Amino acid sequence: MSTPSPSVVDSEESVTLDDSIGPPTPTDSSSFSPELRPRDDSAYTPIKPQSNSKFLSFPLFDITTPVTPVRNICCIGAGFVGGPTAAVIALHNPHIRVTVVDRDEKRIRRWNSKHPPIYEPGLNDILRIARDGSREFTFHNDSTRFWGASNSASDECNAMSNNSGGLGGQCQSKKRACIRVAARNPNLVFTTDLAKSIGEADVVLIAVNTPTKRRGRGAGSATDMTAFEAVTAIVAQHARPGTIIVEKSTVPCMTARLLALYRPGVPFEVLSNPEFLAAGTAMKDLLHADRILIGSSNTPSGHRAAAALASVYASWIPQSRIITTNVFSSELAKLVANATLAQRISSINSIAAVCDATGADVDEVAEAIGADPRIGSKFLKAGIGFGGSCFKKDVLSLVYLAETLGLPEVADYWRVVIRMNDFARTRFTSRVISCLNNTLAGKKLTVLGYAFKKDTNDTRESPALHMAQTLLEEGPKEVAVFDPLCNPAQIMDEIGCLVGPSVLEKNGGPVAVYTDVYAACRGSDAVLITTEFEEFKNVPVEAKVTTTMADPRPFHGDEPSESDLLSLHSYLFQSRTGAAIAAQDVVPDAEDPLDRFQPTPSCPEDCPDCKAEKLIGAKGYGATMEHTPKRRLDWRKIYYHMNRPQWVFDGRGVLDIAAMEKIGFHVESVGRQSRLS
Repeated sequence: MSTPSPSVVDSEESVTLDDSIGPPTPTDSSSFSPELRPRDDSAYTPIKPQSNSKFLSFPLFDITTPVTPVRNICCIGAGFVGGPTAAVIALHNPHIRVTVVDRDEKRIRRWNSKHPPIYEPGLNDILRIARDGSREFTFHNDSTRFWGASNSASDECNAMSNNSGGLGGQCQSKKRACIRVAARNPNLVFTTDLAKSIGEADVVLIAVNTPTKRRGRGAGSATDMTAFEAVTAIVAQHARPGTIIVEKSTVPCMTARLLALYRPGVPFEVLSNPEFLAAGTAMKDLLHADRILIGSSNTPSGHRAAAALASVYASWIPQSRIITTNVFSSELAKLVANATLAQRISSINSIAAVCDATGADVDEVAEAIGADPRIGSKFLKAGIGFGGSCFKKDVLSLVYLAETLGLPEVADYWRVVIRMNDFARTRFTSRVISCLNNTLAGKKLTVLGYAFKKDTNDTRESPALHMAQTLLEEGPKEVAVFDPLCNPAQIMDEIGCLVGPSVLEKNGGPVAVYTDVYAACRGSDAVLITTEFEEFKNVPVEAKVTTTMADPRPFHGDEPSESDLLSLHSYLFQSRTGAAIAAQDVVPDAEDPLDRFQPTPSCPEDCPDCKAEKLIGAKGYGATMEHTPKRRLDWRKIYYHMNRPQWVFDGRGVLDIAAMEKIGFHVESVGRQSRLS
């Protein structure tokens, strides 16, 4: 059987290692005339200027400029960027049909099922509303009211409405005692039909993979634009005149100019609208974005295109947070944003090395400098370095850009950020080996956390993966891996691909993946914490702080927005399960406190995801259920089942070292002087 070629419509934030069958690149691009179609002056959405906005870099929109309403959006790429972005746009724009297209049939099948291919807190609730539609429901608009069963609220509100001669909207009460929300139809579609989806779209978002080149000119630093260019050719082939093309993928600066030259003599508008999402908080970042960046050409047609896209975001994002720039500034800003965050992480990790050698405490240093408002405290947590698909790739892209512009000093400056990140990982694994008498032969090591950060099942550029490769070179008896969100089969596949299938337990190798954390730690000589999941912490009970959400009611105005309803959903859910969460207990599956969800899509009897769940013996693994931190580890239990001297290596600074040492552990942590110094 031949191996399928990698998908050129693979997502910007691809989630699995499964290959997609990519669409062909047309040998002869068809006519593509996406001039903005003639505008109907009688139907437009005015964009009101914000005279006091500090974000508008130039007056992008003329308030008299008619903006044709967007009715159909196509997002190419169904991964970590495309899927969540499309879901939120669809949620807040029920009048817009949003279609997500990808040639990977497996990925699309999962998006259309109860097994979405990625995990992000809050995604599943939004997906069910936008993809499946929602039922009519009623709720009390009084912060002092809470009911035990959601349908009782509807029954009571209906009775109140009937008694007062209600007209079907808000109950006729001076206190607006209850609110009825109408049912909504589905408007989010996942499909593999590229041509149809593009041909029907007013706006096409391109959210495909743009990795670092592996060969050829610029290998190791330049951005591989193969997938992006192939998708652009397909868009050119099938898009209607007037379609607006939007770069969601992270691309090199000046890409828009190259795209504009794709069909010489045929003008069309290309916008840059980069994402600023962090794995684990993507839905929060989308729902409560601190800024939306839109770059366009500084022409009337460019302004109209940008205004049309801004009108989509304006359904839930304040106008003051929509930043407008020229298209090249927008492209570069995305690279610089990620490079700057990566720089801060590498900077504090360089100081951690100094702390290791001097006896200073890196957390105390970080707190001291973070108190300076000019510096701030974010991204000053020392550890084993950054992972994920973005930081390293975007820093390297900036390095290559500087080199091609004849700025070697700039390139060298940013290249050090990557070198320092690699140094942080190397120092950590070297410390593990040194503490274990410079040999791992006959020893078991347990790695807690495989995803590159907490609250996600994204494993790309995971520090745990690269460190496991280094540790395996020392010949350990076993390397046990546990992650509360990642699919064990995915972990085994990735390690097998990187290191070789012979290292896997099923092939007689030392790598074993566990679904029980205590089994993973049993008989271990050392435990390595490589992801900062909440359940790995050992904060004393008296130090725990339970955060209680405020009831967002009462709502004012004609009807609550989807943002209001999401806030109420979260509040009611927490109210129902708060005791279990506070106790770090296992909570039930995500509930529907507003009684608005449609039934989840049913799966066929031969559903491979259902079979995988049964085989794993756990539900969801990073997709079907909301991840609520389970009871924190019983470190005493782990201690009594480990081999002496019970080493724990904290690569993420999540442990209370004094409490761990009181139990009897020997703890090594980044940025604190080693016990062996």
